[in-house]
Amino acid sequence: MPLIVQKFGGSSVADADRIRRCAQRAYDAKRAGNDVVVVVSAMGKTTDKLIELANEITPSPAKREMDQLMAAGEQVSIALTAIALETLGQESISLTGAQAGILTESTHTKARIRTINPENVRRHLREGRVVVVAGFQGVTPDGQVTTLGRGGSDTTAVALAAGLRADECEIYTDVDGIYTADPRIVPDARKIERISYEAILELASLGAKVMASRSILFGMKYNVPIHVRHSM
Repeated sequence: MPLIVQKFGGSSVADADRIRRCAQRAYDAKRAGNDVVVVVSAMGKTTDKLIELANEITPSPAKREMDQLMAAGEQVSIALTAIALETLGQESISLTGAQAGILTESTHTKARIRTINPENVRRHLREGRVVVVAGFQGVTPDGQVTTLGRGGSDTTAVALAAGLRADECEIYTDVDGIYTADPRIVPDARKIERISYEAILELASLGAKVMASRSILFGMKYNVPIHVRHSM
């Protein structure tokens, strides 16, 4: 059975209606005969609000506690997405980064993924569930929660796709693909139907906000087919 990893960013899960829409996409992919893993970010500006709260308490919060705090945003999203899938009649389960087997180095707030042990995810897929995984987070070998830095959910999705040997990784965003310029700023920007890892990596390094550089590097290293699509 083909395996698809679908990633939905913060704007795609910003409220209940959008979460239901994302759940419907995952449901449709499952009904089409695929195994499906969904990776979600925190809702809307949740991470920014959590950082602001911490900074109201102290201008220099401990990085270990910031990871504990920021990881909470994705846990809300995965639970709500799994609930939405259940209401559609699709058995599902939400997993934190640790539960999904995402092991990282120990650098808090900007950890890098070291290895992925996807057996827990595979077990749930074999049992027919859609697996909803928290993006942006992982765990150290000694059990400390870590976050992956900005764009970390993209990295989670592509790394999971690589670890699971998925057939493709779909990145859902608020634009319907990759353009020659930001179409919200440049009206005559052209959509690029296909682009190499090297070219998109160069765009990302120059400030394009389509995907995080680390996720592109994972895709390049493990030859993961990545599709960028509009979440709406």
